[in-house]
Amino acid sequence: MAAFARWQYCGEPAEGQKAALVQFSNGKLQNSENVNFSLYKSKDTTNPRKKFRRILAAETDRLSYVGNNFGTGALKCNNLCRYFVGVLNKNSGQMEIYDAELFNMQPVFPDDLNNSETTLGNKTKSYRDQVDFCIEAFGTTKQKRALSSRRMNKVGSETLNNAVAKAAENIIDEKGVTALVKDAAKDDLQDESAYLPPCHTDGVKPEEIYKFEDLLSPAEYNALQVPSEVLKNVTSEEIMKMIEENSYCTFVIEALKNLPLDEESRDRKARCLWFLNILIKFRSQTVIRKKNSLGPDVPHIINTKLLKNFTSLTYNNGSLRNLISESMKAKITAYAIALALHINDFQTDLTMLQRDMKLSEKRIIEIAKAMRLKISKKKLSLEPGSEEDHKIGTLSIPLPALPRQKRT
Repeated sequence: MAAFARWQYCGEPAEGQKAALVQFSNGKLQNSENVNFSLYKSKDTTNPRKKFRRILAAETDRLSYVGNNFGTGALKCNNLCRYFVGVLNKNSGQMEIYDAELFNMQPVFPDDLNNSETTLGNKTKSYRDQVDFCIEAFGTTKQKRALSSRRMNKVGSETLNNAVAKAAENIIDEKGVTALVKDAAKDDLQDESAYLPPCHTDGVKPEEIYKFEDLLSPAEYNALQVPSEVLKNVTSEEIMKMIEENSYCTFVIEALKNLPLDEESRDRKARCLWFLNILIKFRSQTVIRKKNSLGPDVPHIINTKLLKNFTSLTYNNGSLRNLISESMKAKITAYAIALALHINDFQTDLTMLQRDMKLSEKRIIEIAKAMRLKISKKKLSLEPGSEEDHKIGTLSIPLPALPRQKRT
């Protein structure tokens, strides 16, 4: 007669006590006996965002691996699914079920693995050494490059050349030259697209490259109907008053002077201009201390969109706050350019946007080129007898090639 196992769920785990399930990004584990695992927990138990953070390290005779449940390298599936591990007692026929968490183990290649191990176990190491180790395991591509450059200046040339040669041989043996080239290209593309709106490169028309729905959802667009009425029915006298009060940015003021006569087109343009003005005002802030920081006229759904998509939630002095970091400011700039393209038939004045957002010309051109815009010059008349050069960004098919990344 066949035997049956009985399931027994061991209950909700104690705070942070979950079994660890691991997967290796560069292959399958053949022999688990040759791997040593170490689990590190955050000491900050008062911070609600940090107390559940875990770092799992694995050591083999060839490579070291690191996985974590937070940051950009964490698996999103941990937030969407629950994982369980069952341990079967063959004698009693009872299977105990425990909560589990999935870790994606990534290989790391520090300059000297022994030094990294010493840093983990030795609390007397300097703060600089501890920060360097964290950058090696979890830093961004830019941080890792800066760390590598600093160490290159510190280490003797002969020792460095030997270390680099050995590391290169190990990496090439493990992945192969072709795979490394593909990984490098993929990393560059991810760095570029981190703050850009979704780009549909297979689009056959400019409006299909940066889709309007990716900038404003139908619900958000509908919410703009009431607040944008002031722009839809604006008069010349009201435009002059806007200029005197500096209540709207220059790009919006100039666009209001040429609103289309068609009712539907006029309404759409007014809504887009109102949201663009709010987006530029939002960018000028650094810390959002209250949800309606832009005033009571901003619809709730728009406030939520701005906080969710263009701020980073940080923990400071026992409270959570929304911070607009430099990377988020770059993201807002990219979305403002994309919206301006839809407003002006996919050709927009970058110089005017640059001044409204208080950017350098180099920075806005850099973002525009990353968005695959063609950059040209155009002379604009300011006063009788005077002209000024403006940079114009145009989105056209076929898309130009992405600018090359400078690798250090």
